[in-house]
Amino acid sequence: MVSVPTTADSVLALAQSYADKVLLLSQGSVDKHFDPYADIDWDNSAFAVIPNDPRWILPAAGDMFARHPWYQAQTEDRKIEIGQWRQANIAKVGLQFETLLIGGMVQQTFKLPNGSPEFRYCTHEVIEECNHTLMFQEMVNRIGRDVPGMGPILRQLTYVVPPLAALFPNLFFIAVLSGEEPIDHIQKAILRAGADIHPIMRGVMAIHVAEEARHISFAHEYLEHHVPEANQLARFVLSLAFPIVMWIGGRAIIIPPRAFFREFGIPERVRREVFFGLPDSKETFAGYFGDVRALAQRIGLMNPIAKTVWKVLGIGGSTTRYRSEPDRSGHTRAA
Repeated sequence: MVSVPTTADSVLALAQSYADKVLLLSQGSVDKHFDPYADIDWDNSAFAVIPNDPRWILPAAGDMFARHPWYQAQTEDRKIEIGQWRQANIAKVGLQFETLLIGGMVQQTFKLPNGSPEFRYCTHEVIEECNHTLMFQEMVNRIGRDVPGMGPILRQLTYVVPPLAALFPNLFFIAVLSGEEPIDHIQKAILRAGADIHPIMRGVMAIHVAEEARHISFAHEYLEHHVPEANQLARFVLSLAFPIVMWIGGRAIIIPPRAFFREFGIPERVRREVFFGLPDSKETFAGYFGDVRALAQRIGLMNPIAKTVWKVLGIGGSTTRYRSEPDRSGHTRAA
């Protein structure tokens, strides 16, 4: 449990420590940042999207769909076609998620007081996320698949998330982590495995992983600093909302829209097994949230009732020893 400071000196010391961490992250954005059109050589011949390129076959290390026998049984050409659609759609979902985050961050900065270190950091992050949307859309355009991204219901989040940031900032940053953590785990698993993926994917993922490390760090630091300031009832409600938001956000990131299954005639049975039923899939999905379970524990949001909610939703389990700890179970999964 995180104890709320009781003296003026301790409050000041915690505030200064938090400000120092936020300023360090801001300086990181100055010292190391990327431009998708300067740092990815899109027009290099190696980046060309050509027919029958096996580098678009889905990597087993980062995609639970790639490990299903149905996909494994397809011809190479069919695997490539499916892989291109899925990778393009993941990029589109990433773009849509980043857009929601940008809207929320703008709401967050609008009400910050003069002198707030959070203003500078959040503005840096908005700039970086805008670059990510450009990068993801360029990837979709180059692949040439007209993908929708999120399903029609989830796309309505655009009307919900920005006001959420202004009214309930702690809940907003939990929502931020619900999308950032799964994407980060998946991309790191693919890069760590050394999979033979297309250069477009590798370039996009390398930039995204590098900058998302700061974004995830800030969300963790924000919640560690601000959640203990909330009253007991608010913290209890937040403890129950935490796993629910993680489950919703994580599913939005990893489950393709119905259009994907219609496009390739994928049986409903396969959809249910891959994303809801197989033990490997359940373990992989729960593994995306080891870092945030550790965070919930640190900030006092893992009470017995909340722990039950995590378990019922299938995303309970152990915590990580440190952020982004790689999977050492020997499984080829992205947790």
